[in-house]
Amino acid sequence: MRSVRARAALGATLVVALALIGAGLAVLMVLRANLTDQAGLQAEVTAREVAGQLALDKAYGALDLDDEEDHPVQVTDEDGRVVAVSQDLEAISGTDSGVVRPVPSAPAGTPGDDDDDDRDDRDDGDDDGGRPARGEVSSDDPDFTNGTATVDGHTADYRFAAVEATTSTGVTLTVHAGAPLATEQEAVGTVRGAMLTGLPVLLVVVAGVTWLVTRRALRPVEGIRREMAAITASEDLGRRVPEPDSRDEIARLARTTNETLTVLEASVDRQRRFVADASHELRSPIASLRTQLEVGAAHPELLDVPGAVADTVRLQTLAADLLLLARLDAGEKPGRTPLDLGALVREEVSQRVGDRIPVRVSVPDTGPCEVNGSRGQLARVIGNLLDNAERHADRVVAVSVGADANGVSVEVRDDGAGVPPDERERIFERFVRLDDARSRDDGGAGLGLAIARDVATRHGGTLTVDGAAEGGALFRLRLPGADRPH
Repeated sequence: MRSVRARAALGATLVVALALIGAGLAVLMVLRANLTDQAGLQAEVTAREVAGQLALDKAYGALDLDDEEDHPVQVTDEDGRVVAVSQDLEAISGTDSGVVRPVPSAPAGTPGDDDDDDRDDRDDGDDDGGRPARGEVSSDDPDFTNGTATVDGHTADYRFAAVEATTSTGVTLTVHAGAPLATEQEAVGTVRGAMLTGLPVLLVVVAGVTWLVTRRALRPVEGIRREMAAITASEDLGRRVPEPDSRDEIARLARTTNETLTVLEASVDRQRRFVADASHELRSPIASLRTQLEVGAAHPELLDVPGAVADTVRLQTLAADLLLLARLDAGEKPGRTPLDLGALVREEVSQRVGDRIPVRVSVPDTGPCEVNGSRGQLARVIGNLLDNAERHADRVVAVSVGADANGVSVEVRDDGAGVPPDERERIFERFVRLDDARSRDDGGAGLGLAIARDVATRHGGTLTVDGAAEGGALFRLRLPGADRPH
């Protein structure tokens, strides 16, 4: 079943069906119990009326058993012998005896001589075994049983109540009186039939309503799906899915989808610009190098070997930058090797023998400034920051390393023209050069600061620019310490 609407309708129908079945069974059980209790109460009343007659020493044949069809009665003595039954009682079950014909015995109140001694013994004893006193009806709750009785050819189910009574001569008799269960059976049957008839209709209604409500609720989802399919087919990331006016989960899904499309569109545009800029940047050194090689091939004496080498180095550097950016964009994780950032700064500065302005280094002597990361990538960040400072400084390039409770920082300062406040974020974009008057050879490809920020971010740090005290730019790199998680 692939349809959400069908699954929702089926699930709701099953839940309602189970709930209704459970509730119906509970109602039937309660109804049956209540009606059975009422039948038992009627049987108890009849049994106590007959027991009262016996307690008054009324003869068995003179008992008033007029309502025998609705309330059949059977009386047994202590030995289980049937001494009296209702007229026209043809069969009975559920009582102490299935006999429906009285056994001849002495009448109540005139017991035989054989029983005198036994009754005298019982009267003289201290314990009467829970039997009622002479001439009384037992006040204990009667015993209830279910059974059947056939009266005048008609068989029905009955609820029987057993009540004990003792005559004035000490004879204990048990009266079994029944009350018909026809009312209970008819009521339960009627309710059960109504439930069996109404349940399917109600389930059909529940399924239909659930189907319609779910269909209406999921209609915006179908609109979102169609629009996404159209976007996929047209590859037009500028399109957006419709957002419903509701404030439910589907509306949030549509908004999130549009936000994702916006981010995806920006990413694709950024990638396209990157490819275009990279192609443009590569074209210049390749064209220059080809021109010099073609001139050298035709006129060897005119070959500019230093220029060809410079173009080759520039092309190699640009290719390395593009390769590093590609790895960063692919999500390459930096290493977790502990390293001393102060020692790394000293090492990078010591290798810069061709700089036009000497770099002043300030590293604290209080101990190593350790961070976790990739040595090669962090060295690249420091080198790019120093290259940028050398390119724009007049007389001063300074780098300092510090550590505090928040991590390790590296600051690179120069006394150049600085960075205008409104351009301090744009300079970290790829292929951005603020000084268009500079030649490409002097100004670079505009990838150094972009690479530096990407590396800093992937190391859990930040790279920002501000104004320096010397009047130029102050680049501040902050990284978490080695003992702190990224």
